[in-house]
Amino acid sequence: MELYNGQPTTSEGRSETEINVYALLNHLGIPYNTLCHNAAHTMEECAEVEKTLGAPICKNLFLCNRQQTQFYLVMLPGDKVFKTKQITSQLGCARLSFANEEHMWDLLRIHPGAVSPMGLMNDTEKKVLLVIDKDLFENDTFGCHPCVNTASMKLSLHDLLTKFLPAIGHEYRTVELTGEEE
Repeated sequence: MELYNGQPTTSEGRSETEINVYALLNHLGIPYNTLCHNAAHTMEECAEVEKTLGAPICKNLFLCNRQQTQFYLVMLPGDKVFKTKQITSQLGCARLSFANEEHMWDLLRIHPGAVSPMGLMNDTEKKVLLVIDKDLFENDTFGCHPCVNTASMKLSLHDLLTKFLPAIGHEYRTVELTGEEE
């Protein structure tokens, strides 16, 4: 694993989508650290990444309604259990399920295992609503992928909300997920 202050020193082997994330953050003047690592598909695989990065890695879920017309990117603490019923009542929507890979790619330019709020920069039609669990506001920084699961970034939640999201024209909603059965 190699940690960089900003983007990796070489773009060799990096996808266009990943490079575009770094370019946008640099353009916006958002400071970040990047850790390059082996592919991490699960939260368990992110445990070591989290330690080295020095920021809690968020669990990011890409959901949609039954008709596949409403899409949500949900950010929550990595150790929190997700219960669909809790979020649907707070968002005032019908039952949600995981969106398929085709929608993930078409809207966010992300593959499964690399879901990240950084992908919202690719949602030019604003079809995806960012939903943030309130517990994430307990930390100043968070970790997420730069649209690929072979790197993780540490950045400020404040910068995400006040610089990144306004620059890409996205809003967010806050929810309170307990992770418990109701």
